[in-house]
Amino acid sequence: MKLLRPTLAIAWKDVRLELRSRDTVISALVFGLIVVVVFNFGLNRAPGSLAPVAPGLLWVAYSFIGVLAMNRTFARELEHGGLDGLLIAPVSRDAVFLGKALGSLVFMLVIQAILLPVFAVMLGLPALSPVLGLIILLATVGFATIGTFFAGIAVQTRSREILLPVLFFPVVVPIIIAAVEATALALQGGPAGPIWSRWIPLLVVFDALFLVVCSWIFAFVFEG
Repeated sequence: MKLLRPTLAIAWKDVRLELRSRDTVISALVFGLIVVVVFNFGLNRAPGSLAPVAPGLLWVAYSFIGVLAMNRTFARELEHGGLDGLLIAPVSRDAVFLGKALGSLVFMLVIQAILLPVFAVMLGLPALSPVLGLIILLATVGFATIGTFFAGIAVQTRSREILLPVLFFPVVVPIIIAAVEATALALQGGPAGPIWSRWIPLLVVFDALFLVVCSWIFAFVFEG
């Protein structure tokens, strides 16, 4: 309970701030719509031509939306002088990290849920797929974990908007690959064996690994 309460409090604070300001929400929605519209008109030269590349397009959009969300993870506290107050609060660094990651996870899942029906219509995807929902959830947990960790590093630099993608994407590549491959298999409607035997376990392992490692190292990133 000592870890759960501050974690939920920090996450709820971030979610409420996003709902009040709406600037990041609107930016992420507009960006996602632009990505899918551009790719739809740029690549749709024949009926069904987007089906082979639809999983990749979906995760390209989700990846860049994740970067937009991560850029605001600590920037708001830094801009309003709340970062020092958050760090000197009588809670562990683990709670700060997990709360920030949980807030980012909720934000990204909401944006993805709003955009998924649009992607389904324009790219010909089955939006109501439990397996696809599980893949998106597991991959987004990895995105939020890694993105929150590197956002904490980047916010202490002057060029955080540039540094975050440079740090984030090389590390998150395995998660993107697993998500794209699993999504492709889920959308094909073929045997689900490889999804459950290879890609889902891989996503779970990466999520667990990064949650442990990032939360442990986070305390050293914000020492004092």
